[in-house]
Amino acid sequence: MKEHHGMRPQDVIILLKVISLNDQPWHIKDLAFSLSISASEVSVSLSRSHAAGLLDASKKKVSRQAFLLFIQYGLRYVFPQIPGSMVIGVPTAHSHPFYKSQILSEIDYVWPDNAGPIRGFAIQPLHSGVTKAVAQDPILYKLLASIDILRVGRNREVGLAIEELKKHILL
Repeated sequence: MKEHHGMRPQDVIILLKVISLNDQPWHIKDLAFSLSISASEVSVSLSRSHAAGLLDASKKKVSRQAFLLFIQYGLRYVFPQIPGSMVIGVPTAHSHPFYKSQILSEIDYVWPDNAGPIRGFAIQPLHSGVTKAVAQDPILYKLLASIDILRVGRNREVGLAIEELKKHILL
């Protein structure tokens, strides 16, 4: 096995995609296509996640409790984010439609994308293919927006996002 050099942002996206598939069978090429990540990078990512204890030996099943702990307590420190300038993009964090109805804010956050529907402060996604991937997978979209709340949100928002992540991750 190759030496483990730590998690990468796309590892989180790949694991969330596997979770969003809800135990449906999948192949590396399918994950790669749906996430706009090369098949070789998906394969290497799965190996990193296995070495980190976030995937079982088959590299097909997410160790959900361990992954939730990593997201809840480590993600904001490993992949920090400071919102950038005002841009057009896809709503994320508390600007996601699910959270928009529960969190009142005059500030919108977006993943930069010229085809996006709103203006907001830029949040760099964990991978450049995120806006394409979430257009095809509403569950992945909600999970990644929840992750962004952990990266930029306040305590109440973070608590709400963690509860929502638990519903999906700890099935």
